[in-house]
Amino acid sequence: MAYGWSKAKLTGLALFATAAPLDLPRAEEESDERSPISMVIFSSLEAGPTKTFVSVGMKRALGSGLAESGFRLFLKAGGSQEQTRRQPPHGTTYKAESQAMLGYEWRVGDSFLALYAGSDFESEQRIETFGPSMITKRYGARLQADLWAVPADRMMLQANAYVSSVDHRLWGRVAPGWQMPMGFYVGPEVEAYRERNYRKLRLGLHLTGLRFLGLEWRLSGGWQRTSDQPSEAYGTLGLHWLG
Repeated sequence: MAYGWSKAKLTGLALFATAAPLDLPRAEEESDERSPISMVIFSSLEAGPTKTFVSVGMKRALGSGLAESGFRLFLKAGGSQEQTRRQPPHGTTYKAESQAMLGYEWRVGDSFLALYAGSDFESEQRIETFGPSMITKRYGARLQADLWAVPADRMMLQANAYVSSVDHRLWGRVAPGWQMPMGFYVGPEVEAYRERNYRKLRLGLHLTGLRFLGLEWRLSGGWQRTSDQPSEAYGTLGLHWLG
């Protein structure tokens, strides 16, 4: 985690760092009639003075397009490098994770709700400055829910959450938004994360659905509080591609 926004402006910058792609409904409506959109690909990158994280994933419709209700396959893999301890000698920890889940997505107009269940895996290698390195592997199960709702004209509500048996992890994000004349949405966001020995809470603003270079972009920023660092600013930059 970063010690301050001015010290590392890249801290928290991510290419869609949330657990699930946006899958904006209007992207399906504006596609041509050659074939229905059946897949969303997303990636994430987070960088800071004490931690870097990168991931890539996809959501694919099984037997139908994303505009219809049906079964979905969700795959994601990522890795990180971070300091093991706040105080020197810091040491270095390398982590790799992956999720493979199957779920069902319900579509009603411009709204959808998806529920997934599957495997969660993480490997961790700690390299100490003085002493032997340690390698651990964790296997678990994961449940995930993604919601995109249109409760009123020119308004949206996005909510994502998951629970994992790996380190008893819980994560959730809620972000309502109001559509601007240019088509994107602006509004507040709240994000919370908890695992066995770590807590994080974020409060900020987001801009969702900005379309540029054939991609859907999300920008957000605000203030975060973690259990192992002082309060600090954060920022995210996200994108996804539908194909």
